[in-house]
Amino acid sequence: MQRILVTGGAGFLGSHLCESLLAAGNKVTALDNYFSGRRENIESLFANPNFEFIYHDVNQPFSYQVDVIYNFACPASPVYYQRDPVSTVTTNVLGAINMLELARQNGARIMQASTSEIYGDPEVHPQQEDYHGNVNPIGPRACYDEGKRCAETLFFDYHREKKIDIKVVRIFNTYGPRMRSDDGRVVSNFIVQALRGEPITVYGKGQQTRSFCYVDDLIASIIGMMNTPKNVTGPVNIGNPSEFTILELAQHIIKMTGSSSKIIFNPLPADDPKQRRPDISRAKELFNWEPKIELAEGLERTIAYFMKEQEEVRV
Repeated sequence: MQRILVTGGAGFLGSHLCESLLAAGNKVTALDNYFSGRRENIESLFANPNFEFIYHDVNQPFSYQVDVIYNFACPASPVYYQRDPVSTVTTNVLGAINMLELARQNGARIMQASTSEIYGDPEVHPQQEDYHGNVNPIGPRACYDEGKRCAETLFFDYHREKKIDIKVVRIFNTYGPRMRSDDGRVVSNFIVQALRGEPITVYGKGQQTRSFCYVDDLIASIIGMMNTPKNVTGPVNIGNPSEFTILELAQHIIKMTGSSSKIIFNPLPADDPKQRRPDISRAKELFNWEPKIELAEGLERTIAYFMKEQEEVRV
């Protein structure tokens, strides 16, 4: 039985990861300060004797006995990471340092949840791991983009200098149950607006593209990467390479919800990427992973989750 620490364990991805790790027979500790995570995401896990929750901010040092660390602590949606941009930077940088130090003290393996945002508004399509990106370092998204880029730097410097056993994954757009309805991400935004009969807000002409990976597929890839041999460090792209325009996504969701919502078009936000699609060749080669759940099936499950959540709010 491994002793596993998941920072950001009450978040969207972190809670699904904790659940999967517990199901595999591990002892799991979730660390979170509830900035964007929620207790209800992990409520069902408290009955499991192998689960523990610790309220803690990764900006502060942390001591614990642990074999494996998944560093997922950071708000991942623009609404939340732009709410306190300085805190977003420190969570990425100081949080990475504190967790790397914890890994060093324990001789533990540690994974960094990086992001496709390190590619910025890419000039290469699809994005491969050897592409260095096109990021505006002083724009409104830079607190997240550059924070994650710096975290990757720290991970590889700790690996080279202190021989820390690291894994780095670059996560592309992910969706599924436990997303926040107020997080500003496109899938949750569109579903909530459609269920409420509100206008669907599309930015620009809706021709910018994204690739959407269902959360179950993503968690399988994260665990697959963590279980690769020690010499495999990454970075490795994980996401679904099927590409859709934002307008297509809006039309899918309106049809699937039977909504009367109309699509309205607003100006593009600053530094919004025009194209986003992962090249997942490395993940296929290293741990034989590719996503299995198509967008229609994943959206059906996610819509059902938000329908239930909306009903609970009305009650």
